[in-house]
Formats: sequence, structure tokens, C-alpha cells
Amino acid sequence: MTSPVDLRAHIVGLGLIGGSVGLALLEHGWSVTGSDHDAAAETSALELAIISGTEAHPETSLIFVCTPAGDVVSAAIELLKQFPSEGVVVTDVAGVKSSIASQIVDPRFIGGHPMAGSEMRGLEGARANLFTGCTWVLTPSASTSPDNYARLHGVLRGLGASVMALEASDHDRMVAMASHIPHLVAGALMNEASEMAQSDGALLRLAAGGFRDMTRISAGDPAIWPDILFENQEAVLDGLTRLQTRIADLTGLLRQKDRVALLKSLSSAAEARRKLPGGATLSVNLVEIRIPVPDRTGVLAEITTLASELQINIFDIEIAHSVEGSPGVLLLSLERSQAPALLGALGERGFNAGIETL
Repeated sequence: MTSPVDLRAHIVGLGLIGGSVGLALLEHGWSVTGSDHDAAAETSALELAIISGTEAHPETSLIFVCTPAGDVVSAAIELLKQFPSEGVVVTDVAGVKSSIASQIVDPRFIGGHPMAGSEMRGLEGARANLFTGCTWVLTPSASTSPDNYARLHGVLRGLGASVMALEASDHDRMVAMASHIPHLVAGALMNEASEMAQSDGALLRLAAGGFRDMTRISAGDPAIWPDILFENQEAVLDGLTRLQTRIADLTGLLRQKDRVALLKSLSSAAEARRKLPGGATLSVNLVEIRIPVPDRTGVLAEITTLASELQINIFDIEIAHSVEGSPGVLLLSLERSQAPALLGALGERGFNAGIETL
């Protein structure tokens, strides 16, 4: 159980995400300090009581790096040097993970990305419930400490997030289509409409729900996006190319007045949209999967990413250590209905897992 003395966090980068992390932690009893290269942001965070100071406490146990993606590596490495204790966990919130994961090899660092945001910018838009119901991706690696992962997982679940694990490369490939490309497309649509409005003044007054829904994300802070897009350039370019092909196909169907094919395309999109998963909610019908952990590197990353690939939501994670020094046991809490799929997949990979009712 986490003791009060452990509830000390430091946030580097006091923008929308960093400020929201601070507010959320405060609501859960944490003592929060924070810093930013912009002195005005530090002053604002102090005035809003999001942070109690700009210097991290020597016994800080959790650090969030909320800087632009291009600054994460240098900031995280410096913090890991500044806090050599094995008890500190450092994570980040950048929207790109592969380049960061390849440069930081430390059991105390765990890459992260909360899939949450707002059209509001900076601390003015920060709110404690920003992460409630959102998906928070973690990218454990072969060097990740299972205990540190379990601690961070528990904190993020406490903030209301649904935590999932992915390999860094898989995260970047998927998030390009789920987040990066939609932002570019929303911006392109907004710019096109704005340009048309210069000659057709009534256009933007006609903007209805569909247009507003599609372009809402273009109102977010543009300053964070160049770093993200350049860091994930290959996956974004690949996705844009495939999207351009799809738009070209639709253009052809429209020119040919191919009603059947056009209706098929629109129908498949509608069906897929209706199947989008909603936010995870905590169920009382949970079971605990107990997995003896083999003594080899990367086993935690293997198991947690396997669960995510199966779309299984882990509500809680714990490491039970043996006093005799034998391998520990990984304890995963999840929905009873999802347990058979995970047990079967674990068995196929040679894990001897058991199940207990909570």
C-alpha cells in the first residue's frame, strides 16, 4: 500500500496535460511540485495552487515529463540522473514513443501517452477530470521494472484512466491513424472552409454539427504538433497515402454516379463507427489471474501487451514477491468474461496461469 510519504510527484512542463495531471494528483492526496522553462507558467501554476513549489522534493517518487516530444529524452535522462533512487518512477506523455524508448533504457522509466486533450490551451484549460475514462497507453520495455509498472498503472487507474500496454512501435503506427492524421485532416478541412468563407461569407454560419464535430480538434494548441508529426513521420505519411487513395476512390465513385458502391462505402463506415468501443467502466464481476513470472527480461511487457492486443482491460496489477527469492507472481485483475481468452493466450505462450475469484 502506498504511504503518504510516497505521494510526492513532480511535473516537468506545466501546460494543459501537465496542469491536468497536477490537479488530478492533488485530488488523490499527492503533494505536487512542478517546473517549466517558461517562468510565467510556473507563476500561474503556483497562483492556481496546482503546484506547491518549483523544486522537486528529494523523496519524490513519481515524475511526469510533459514537455514537447522532442524534449522528452534529454529531460528524462537528466531527471533519472538527478534522482538515482530505485524508488522513483519517471514517465512521459508524448504522442510518439519509438524514438523515446530507443534512447532511454532504464528500469525506472516507462513511456506513456494519455489519449486525452482539449481545444483549450495551457493551464487555463487544465482540469482534474481530463483523464476520466480516457485510454492511457504505457509502453513497457524489456528493461521495465515490474514493480514500477504496477505502481504507475495503479496511479493512472486511480486518476480514472483505462490503462493499456503497447510496444512503442505499435503505438506509433496505430496512433498515427487514430490521432495524428485526424488532426491534420481536421486542420485541412477547417482551412479550406475558412478560405471559402472569404468569398462566401455565410459559409461558416452554416457550419452544422457534423462540420463542428470533425473540426473541433483543429482548435487545439498547434505548437505541440510539429514535433509529434516529425517524430512519427513514417507512420503518418503511410497513413496519409492510404487515405488519399481512399478519397481518390470515392471521387471516382461520385463521378461515375455508382450508387451501389458509394452506399457500400458509407454503410461500412457507419457500421464501423457504431462499433467503436466506449469508455471502460469498473465491474464488480472481477477475477484475478495469477501468473508465475519467469526470470527473464521483458516478461512484463510481453504479458501486458498481450492483454492489450486481446482488447482486455486490466483494472489492477500487482507483483507478489517470494521471500525465498523464487520468481514472483504477477496478479492481474480483469473482467471474468475476458479471463478465458487471456488464460488461453498465456497457455499458448508457455505461461502457467491460474485464476481466482475476487
